[in-house]
Amino acid sequence: MNETIKKYIRIIDQELINLPFGRYPENLYDPIRYTLQLGGKRIRPLLALLAYGLYHEDPTRILKPALAVEVFHNFTLLHDDIMDNAPLRRGKPTVHNQWNENTAILSGDVMLVRVYDLWLEVDPDLLQRIIKEFNDCAAQVCEGQQLDMDYESKAVITEDEYLQMIKFKTAVLIGFSLLSGGILARADETDNQLLYDFGINLGIGFQLMDDQLDVYADHEKFGKQVGGDIITNKKTFLLIKALELSKGKDREELRKWIRMKQFNAESKINAVKNIYDQYRIKELTSEKINQYFRTAHRDLDKISVPEGRKDHLRTLTEYLMNREI
Repeated sequence: MNETIKKYIRIIDQELINLPFGRYPENLYDPIRYTLQLGGKRIRPLLALLAYGLYHEDPTRILKPALAVEVFHNFTLLHDDIMDNAPLRRGKPTVHNQWNENTAILSGDVMLVRVYDLWLEVDPDLLQRIIKEFNDCAAQVCEGQQLDMDYESKAVITEDEYLQMIKFKTAVLIGFSLLSGGILARADETDNQLLYDFGINLGIGFQLMDDQLDVYADHEKFGKQVGGDIITNKKTFLLIKALELSKGKDREELRKWIRMKQFNAESKINAVKNIYDQYRIKELTSEKINQYFRTAHRDLDKISVPEGRKDHLRTLTEYLMNREI
């Protein structure tokens, strides 16, 4: 990433730490500070700033609204980690492990409430539009999470069903981040739609890459448990394709590991990865990832600002396409 993007990330990190959430009771507010100080790529607020920067010179003018997107994102992570029983987040214990589930739920609730304080920084004539778009997005994120949980008990999930689920769970918030920057910059509606579409395609590619990294990432770099999706039988793109393509003994072995209640985690990960490798699942996933990133590039190409103003968004997209974490 270039120096301008790194500068914006530093600003976002510092402002998140300084947000006045509250101090008492400590067990309500300490988990919020803990969560926000775990770091992360800050992709969503960064995209809001960069979208605004397509039209205006100083994107930090919308810093507080951009932070609203990041606080909401972290609120969803607190609750998602409980639902997934995830032990780690960014290499550190999740809030429900560091404290307890009830605390994680309540701290997340406060984060959501405070998101609306950050939206109050929006110009009054744009506030209703932003709140309506945000609420629609937030509802879709919840719909995506519900579908994800529903699919845990559903025997067969199609590729299209999975892509629709990750669109809601992940991509709509990335799309909204870009859209919010466009709305606050008072871009025309054609550009706003292109910004949103760019974000949707970027977000689906981003989530597919997360699926792939969960299986194939370097543990030291990834910050989460590598193979966690395999251990929990999470119906990712990789597992869906493996169930679709595997045959005979391979298919039966894959189903055996899915049904097994007690097992050695490392043995299961290695066995399932071996089946993935036999059927080129990693390569098929990479092809699908690249398909969505190429479509995102085409959306960005169509936005009606001088090409040089798109450089930062192109740089960030290239980083996301080639990331290892």
